[in-house]
Amino acid sequence: MTEVLFYHLTERTLEQTLPGLLEKSLERGWRAVVQAGSPERVEALDSLLWTWRDESFLAHSASSDANAAHQPVFLTTGDDNPNGARIRFLVDGAVPASLEGYERGVYLFDGHDAEAVDQARSRWKAEKAAGHDITYWQQKPGGGWERKA
Repeated sequence: MTEVLFYHLTERTLEQTLPGLLEKSLERGWRAVVQAGSPERVEALDSLLWTWRDESFLAHSASSDANAAHQPVFLTTGDDNPNGARIRFLVDGAVPASLEGYERGVYLFDGHDAEAVDQARSRWKAEKAAGHDITYWQQKPGGGWERKA
């Protein structure tokens, strides 16, 4: 079964949170796919990952890149996985066809957006019904995460 994590963003934005989670995934030797809810979000994340730190960047490619199979991080709006990723991040209400075959699926959602919270609840039910091992994490004031379920 796939381990599915829900990250409830309350203190920091997706742009402040996702790059660090991607770095931790790469440190574990995992390739990652980030599935976004829109092409505009993919474009914004593409720019962010090249510039998110002054001293470094996160190597990646997007759906329009020819060398996607060679990159540690792939950005998409679809279900493709050309780099053989073991972890799939889902942002902006993105819904995977399936998380089977991944070690981990990670939903990140804005806790200040009622629609995003409702979508996360719906995905929680669907992933639980699919038999996945599910955990829920909420940001703590001042940083860090607290496991809530």
